[in-house]
Order: sequence, then structure tokens, then C-alpha cells
Amino acid sequence: MCRLPWQQIDTVLLDMDGTLLDLHFDHDLWMNCVPQQLVAKHGIGLVQAHEQVNQAYNNVAGKLDWYCIDYWQQQLQLDILALHVQNQDKIAMRSDCLPFLQQLKQLNKRRILTTNAHPQNLALKLKCTDLEQHLDEVVSSHQYGAAKEDPEFWQALFAEFQLDPKRCLFIDDSEAILLASQQAGVAYQLGITTPDSQKPKKQFNHFQAIDNFHQLEF
Repeated sequence: MCRLPWQQIDTVLLDMDGTLLDLHFDHDLWMNCVPQQLVAKHGIGLVQAHEQVNQAYNNVAGKLDWYCIDYWQQQLQLDILALHVQNQDKIAMRSDCLPFLQQLKQLNKRRILTTNAHPQNLALKLKCTDLEQHLDEVVSSHQYGAAKEDPEFWQALFAEFQLDPKRCLFIDDSEAILLASQQAGVAYQLGITTPDSQKPKKQFNHFQAIDNFHQLEF
């Protein structure tokens, strides 16, 4: 079980993909569907397609473009949004998500979704799930023009919602983004070791982490 100082936390900042939603949808779309579309469009081999997308992804990893549907539609000359829609049946909340969000409401904690997802991607996922009605606010980093890896995102977030970062908990499946939040002044961090239901657990080296929200004590 995992204990957090809930009496010192007013606001819970929540990542979406891999934290509240199963990351399997995104992994499958970007690592399987996109390369297959490149094969079909250009007649190249699947290995070459994987090499092409991996190189393109690495070029902008951690930057806002990495999360931008418009950017990838231009770079890859594919209808990325259409691919999202075609595969939307794989969009799913984690099974432990709703009980956790309901528990936060009972504790009178403010629940703010903080995602790097592009607004079109975000809108589709909210449409396909029951997520939004269990949140108090929803923020895409594209609104601020800076990814969560960037200090500017956090300063804009604190300002918009008049947050005291010393009384915030941030939950994410990325250790690099947890570190960015810590450096920006967020007092408490928590990692998710099982973002993708189809992949092995991740290891966190610098932050407390859980497999699922049932491991939290309130």
C-alpha cells in the first residue's frame, strides 16, 4: 500500500494516457497502425516504415510537436486523426480509474486533467469514455504552447487555476515529466508503473510509484 499526505494536498493533477486511460491504444496506433499505413501508401517494407517513424519520433521527443496531430499529419502525409477515429474502440479507461476519481471527490480534492494530448485527440478520448464528468478541469498543454516537459506549462497552469504548487500532487506514467513538475515546484509526485495493460511494468528510479490506484491508502 502507498500512503500520501492527503491533508497537505488540495489539488490532484492527473495525466491522461497511461494514468487514467490505458496507453495500449496510443502504443498500438503509433507503433503499429502508422507504420502499416506508410507501407500501404509508399510500398516500403515494414522494417523501413518502423525505422522512418522511430527517427521522426525521436527528432521531437519531449517537445509539443511530438504530441501534435497536425504536425504528424504534415510530416508523415497521413490522416492521423482518421486513424484515431478508426481505432477508437481501443480507447479505454483503466479499471481502477473511476473509483479513484470518485474517492478524490469524496475527499474534496480538486481534480485537474493535465495532458499533452492534442485537443482533437483529447476530444475523441473524452467522447469515448466517461472521464470528463469525473474531473473538475481539463487542460491540454497545446493551450499553453508548451509541453508538460517545459517549465512554461507549469507556470501557466498555476496561474490559470490559482494553484499553490506546494499543495498539489501530480500523477503521471513518465518519470521525466514527474521530474519537470517537481522542478517547477509541485510538492508531490506519484508514478504509474503499468500504463499499458499489454506491456510489462515500468521501473521508477526517483519517485514513488504504484501499479494501480487500489494501492493507495486514504
